[in-house]
Amino acid sequence: MNPKTDISANELAEIVSLIKHNYGYDFGDYARASLNRRIMRFMDTARIKNLYDLKYHLTNDKDIFSWFLQTVTVNVTEMFRDPVFYKALREKVLPKLASYPIIKIWHAGCSTGEEVFSMCILLHEAGLLDRARIYATDLNPANIEKAKTGIIPVRYMKDYTANYIQSGGTSDFSMYYTARYENAIIAKDLRRNVIFSQHNLVSDQVFNEFQLICCRNVLIYFNKELQNRIFHLFYDSLTPMGYMAIGMKESLLFTDMRHKFETVQSATKIYRRKT
Repeated sequence: MNPKTDISANELAEIVSLIKHNYGYDFGDYARASLNRRIMRFMDTARIKNLYDLKYHLTNDKDIFSWFLQTVTVNVTEMFRDPVFYKALREKVLPKLASYPIIKIWHAGCSTGEEVFSMCILLHEAGLLDRARIYATDLNPANIEKAKTGIIPVRYMKDYTANYIQSGGTSDFSMYYTARYENAIIAKDLRRNVIFSQHNLVSDQVFNEFQLICCRNVLIYFNKELQNRIFHLFYDSLTPMGYMAIGMKESLLFTDMRHKFETVQSATKIYRRKT
């Protein structure tokens, strides 16, 4: 039998329904084309040739499902990704947050933690880390467990150092991690105020009130309806005049929440709740 090359709308709906019924994850409002591509990639990697076999494995093998979840969820990240964004955080956002006695930040969709560690470095250099409480959440429990270790392949650190410098960093970046064989371990003291936990943007509700929410390069994988719901969630999770940062290719323009935020910097997609 030839490998399957496409998934119909009905077949995709069956898979989405199976996953929701068996595991509680709801992919119903994910952008269809993107989800379709990632499922096909998983089937190719796992050498699963048809939808019948895929549904059988997803139903009966939790290890296969964990692999599937790791493949279809978004795990692309890096430290100081988009350095101009982090430069804007340094210059426009953190000085404002310095007025709060406790600074609460939510990294939604934190993947394996690289952007969270970048935030910790910014807060440390601004003298704010002791007052910060950083809640880092992701749908995928495997990402959360990896993020908790603070371990990053050392081969990436050259690029991350360049990103850091472009973001306005002036310290010796190597002092923020310890290199051991093939890995770099982010300094434990930098991570002391980070709480990693699982959170589903599709179904979970507000769990705190934040001065800054970062959710970068996650919304682009959702359809417009789900994006709109999540912007409502973020609005309700922010303090008045709290900041929200989304990915530089994402947009607030097509949601009914666009009038409830003012633009801090359009190029880096940093916004501020109006009231």
